[in-house]
Amino acid sequence: MIVIPAQLIESHEDESPEWLAALPAQLDEYLARWDLTQTGGFLNGAASLIVPVVRRDGTEAMLKLQPWNDESEAEALALRTWSPDDVVAVLEDDPATCTLLLERLHPETLNAVPDHVEATRILSELMARLNQVPAPPEVRKLADIAAEMVEDAADLKLDSSEQRLVNRYADQVRELLPEPGDRLLHWDLHYGNVMASDRQPWLVIDPKPLAGDPAFELFQALHNRWDDLLATGNLDQAIRDRFDLMRDITGIDRDRALAWTAARILQNTIWDEELDPTQRTIATALKLG
Repeated sequence: MIVIPAQLIESHEDESPEWLAALPAQLDEYLARWDLTQTGGFLNGAASLIVPVVRRDGTEAMLKLQPWNDESEAEALALRTWSPDDVVAVLEDDPATCTLLLERLHPETLNAVPDHVEATRILSELMARLNQVPAPPEVRKLADIAAEMVEDAADLKLDSSEQRLVNRYADQVRELLPEPGDRLLHWDLHYGNVMASDRQPWLVIDPKPLAGDPAFELFQALHNRWDDLLATGNLDQAIRDRFDLMRDITGIDRDRALAWTAARILQNTIWDEELDPTQRTIATALKLG
């Protein structure tokens, strides 16, 4: 018997109850299939169960169990497409269930780097290298995601000022649709998804692969390590400084960076059915409307 973490139950009990019910048996199955021995307690985020294991040859690894869905189905493909110098290594995978055996990394993430500016620099350098890689044809397309945003924005029911804002963002996204880009994007690249390792100082984990414009990647780092931005005493300027640092290192065009950042805010507003105050602050600081 295993005790499924409460966070996983909360995340999946409505959308993936069958996966939750099968999780104990699935763990036993992959421990046996890949000849693994569990060596520690469970780790988890909202989406997956992570199990420290050791292989028969003594190699330490992490077994990742997660539901099969649009976000997870190309994870192994993306990690094997990028340079191994930048991302966690996939040791085994089962495409039928999106179960992965990954190299063991250290628990520290970029959140542990005391200087948030230095952490942003490291993140941006990784982003720049990842974004040079063309996306495999199997990966979901930003063009499709963005077109859905435009359609869904019309169904939002916000107060008048917020509705005008998201309508403006939807118009901007519509203008971007003819050139959505073709690079392999991570889609969730923030400080917590970069971990320390022995073979490289830092490696990227947990992509939600997407083919599109690298400018779509900047937003996630803007609202993470928020307390560091607040601590500067000038929040708007700190947001702009972080945004500009990422652009400078990645070489992303400013106008496209602003437009795709507005698209990310639109996307989150559609998901949440409301405009998050933190994201409204980012929009104001960047003069997105």
